[in-house]
Amino acid sequence: MKKSDFLERVFNLSGRNTSVKTEVFAGITTFMTIAYILAVIPGNLSETGIPRGAVFTATIISTIFATLIAGLYANLPFVFSALLGFDSFFVFSIVFGMGKSWQFALTSVLIAGIILTILTIFKIRITLSNVIPMNLKIAMVVGLGLFVTFIGLKNAGIVEAGGAILKIGDITKPEALLALFGIIVLSAMNYFKIKGSFLITIIGSTVVAVITGITSLPENIVSLPPSFMPTAFKFVGTEEIFTTDMAVCVFVFIFMSIFNNIGTVTGLSIKAGLTDENNEAKDMNKSFLVDSLGTIVAGCLGTSVVGTTLETSAGIEEGGRTGLMAVTSALMFVLALFFSPLFLIVPSAAITPVLVTVGLSMTSAVKAIDFDNITEAIPAFLTFIIIPLTYSIADGIMIGILSYVVLNIITGKFKQISLPMYAMGILSLVKMLFL
Repeated sequence: MKKSDFLERVFNLSGRNTSVKTEVFAGITTFMTIAYILAVIPGNLSETGIPRGAVFTATIISTIFATLIAGLYANLPFVFSALLGFDSFFVFSIVFGMGKSWQFALTSVLIAGIILTILTIFKIRITLSNVIPMNLKIAMVVGLGLFVTFIGLKNAGIVEAGGAILKIGDITKPEALLALFGIIVLSAMNYFKIKGSFLITIIGSTVVAVITGITSLPENIVSLPPSFMPTAFKFVGTEEIFTTDMAVCVFVFIFMSIFNNIGTVTGLSIKAGLTDENNEAKDMNKSFLVDSLGTIVAGCLGTSVVGTTLETSAGIEEGGRTGLMAVTSALMFVLALFFSPLFLIVPSAAITPVLVTVGLSMTSAVKAIDFDNITEAIPAFLTFIIIPLTYSIADGIMIGILSYVVLNIITGKFKQISLPMYAMGILSLVKMLFL
């Protein structure tokens, strides 16, 4: 059997109108777009005293584990890794805010992963996803588009804190100029339908960044990965597990994970065309199982909660439609274990053009929202505007669900609200008021 025949049988390439070349390009592009987390996640968690090198290796291994399952088991073009936002709760709420140890925080990650796995097996998470109204789901896509655009602009310094909330950054800085130039070049390549334009832009911008001194070549290209043993299986005892504080931490992780991954998987699936006749994401429960198992591994090895990465949208925009894209990205993370100095020189400004272009593509879904019905329009609008403003997918979805429930109650449309939507509305209110 030829290699191409084997890949066709495993990943159904022709059935999803793609090719090996497209999937590999998409996988490499996704990796290059998300590689910055290899510096950010360990840097953030190390603020708690947890060994940075161990977190680096634990993050990569949990990413490889979850992403390979996504590709080989679920045939999904999604990359799963430790998520920004969850690491902030880990550091600033659990360790600094509550005064707990990083071992306590890791234990809460593990317990959350176990409970999420149970909820997935009994299909409770997929039930919650299926009852969310379509307008809110489309709003999630739009919100993700605005969010990823904002991340790109902020990382390049094109916008920054100041003024009332934000202000234009110093666009004369080399990083901002490189990002703006990259946006123009990438847009031109997309106009002429040049394949691999995302990857070309990232690599080309990085080369320019090296030449102009924005970044520099590493002294060593190859290095052995740090050991994760200093953080592996470092859990607290039962006297700390069976406490109210642990219950609160686990609940917040679960709640954030459920809403974050419903929003991200829905948005990515719609963008990739992986939806059924009812426009529901196919194999969503499989993706939930992947992030649940990935979170268990993350807690055991020493990093934060694992979920579907927003940056996966870059690979999907590049044409990725199958698990081969995920497997390619996972293999790139394997290389990153040994070639991390080379991958980590890619500056944020080189990634910004990709994020802005992906944001434009996802935000275009706004035209499918029914803005004529105010009880549908306001929840959708709040969802997609609050996601980027709060830097939280989960918060945007919670506000959208709560406003949807309240508006339909006030307008007498009680029967339009399902019991799970009532439950999610109440939980959203409890989370915002008390946690």
